[in-house]
Amino acid sequence: MMLINDILVDEKIAETHFSCDLTKCKGACCTSPGEYGAPVLEEEIKAIQESLAAAMEYLSPESIAAIEKDGFVKGSDDEYHTVCIDDKDCVFVYYSGDIALCSMEKAFLDGKTKFRKPVSCHLFPIRVTDFGGKYLYYEKIKECNPALENGKKRNLKIYESVKDAVVRSQGQEWYDEYVRQISEIDN
Repeated sequence: MMLINDILVDEKIAETHFSCDLTKCKGACCTSPGEYGAPVLEEEIKAIQESLAAAMEYLSPESIAAIEKDGFVKGSDDEYHTVCIDDKDCVFVYYSGDIALCSMEKAFLDGKTKFRKPVSCHLFPIRVTDFGGKYLYYEKIKECNPALENGKKRNLKIYESVKDAVVRSQGQEWYDEYVRQISEIDN
């Protein structure tokens, strides 16, 4: 474990090679079976609402109907998650061939919204929890095994692969300090 400015960080984030390979995993993180979708911060709900029309341009009629019926988020008391369709696909999933992608991110990349996607999705495979203080850890799932191989091939560690998300979540100064401490350990 490392402690960076009061945030505890799992050492696997700095040690594990990882780089998504959508051609092999098919976007499995967006379609994992379960009652709950991606964690959503309370402060993200308004941004999602404001970006919803742009994201819906990419969605299937089934996803649109689900949003109209059930909304896009469930939960309360600071525990919110995206709605899932049939306990599988996140309600924001759209398909490009057989690959599940995020309509929120597509709208962002197309310049139609300023909100990219929930930070929990952007950070994946890093998860954030609170045990009396913030803790960042690596969530290993078997569907991401191709990302481990791809990370080795590309020589990218988790923290490098999701750098933009870590900076978005923790700030550039925090990220720079994290990298500095990692490099001190490696030397």
